[in-house]
Amino acid sequence: MPRYFTVMNCFLHYIQNTADANEVFADAATGKDKQEKSVMRQIIRHSVLAVALAAAVVMPTRAAEKDIVDTAVAAGSFKTLAAALEAAGLVETLKGTGPFTVFAPTDAAFAKLPAGTVENLLKPENRDKLRAILTYHVVAGNVMAADVVKLKSAKTVQGSSVKIDASNGKVKVDAANVVKTDIAATNGVIHVIDTVLMPK
Repeated sequence: MPRYFTVMNCFLHYIQNTADANEVFADAATGKDKQEKSVMRQIIRHSVLAVALAAAVVMPTRAAEKDIVDTAVAAGSFKTLAAALEAAGLVETLKGTGPFTVFAPTDAAFAKLPAGTVENLLKPENRDKLRAILTYHVVAGNVMAADVVKLKSAKTVQGSSVKIDASNGKVKVDAANVVKTDIAATNGVIHVIDTVLMPK
C-alpha cells in the first residue's frame, strides 16, 4: 500500500465503500426497518468521508518530500537549469537546509537566449559567470507569492537586487513574467519564470 494518499484516492475509496454498503443493504431481508437502514447508510458514508478528508489533510504532498533541486528535476521542464546548476557546482548548495526561494527559468526561457549562450556558460572557464547568473535567481528565505507581490525588490544570493512589479494583474521579476508560483519543496519554494534573469 502506498504511504501517501491523494485526495482523489481518498474519495475513490469513499465512493467504493458507499457502493459496497448499498449492495449489502439491498440484499438484506425485507423485514428490516427502512428507517434503521437509512440511518446506518448515513453513518457509514459520514465515517468513510471523515477518514478520507483526514488522510488528505494530514498526509503531506509528494512535492514537499523533495528538495528544490529534486523538485525541479521531477517537473521535467527545468533540464537546462539542472545542467547549469551542476556545471556551476550549486547542486549541493540548493539541496541544503535553506530555506531558499528560487525564480526558476524553464527550458523555454533558456532557449530564448542568443544561440550558443547556454553552451558557452556551461564551459568550465565560465563557471564564475554562470554562478553569478544562477545565484541572481535565488533569494534567501521562504518567500511565498503572497509576500512577493508586496515587494518592490528583493536581494538575491548573488548580492544584487531584482526588481519586482506586481501591477497590472501579473508579477514580473526584472524582465521575466512569473508564470507559476508556490511550488513547495522541503527547503524552500520555487516560482517559475519565462525569462532568464541577468545581473546588472
